[in-house]
Amino acid sequence: MTNARKTEAVNLRMAPDVKELLRLAADREHRTLSNMLEVLVLQHCEQQGISLPSMQASPEAASEAKR
Repeated sequence: MTNARKTEAVNLRMAPDVKELLRLAADREHRTLSNMLEVLVLQHCEQQGISLPSMQASPEAASEAKR
């Protein structure tokens, strides 16, 4: 994973119902919408065995991504 202090903006569109579900999930875990999306993407990639090439080379990076 890249340096946690560096972020990039992502603009996306989603159905209002999906956005409301995201908001409810984020509220339940006391997260922002962005952080909830990040957590969901990381969980999905871990479950599907998807990783960046740089993360495959370093066991330390893989363990950092799980946090």
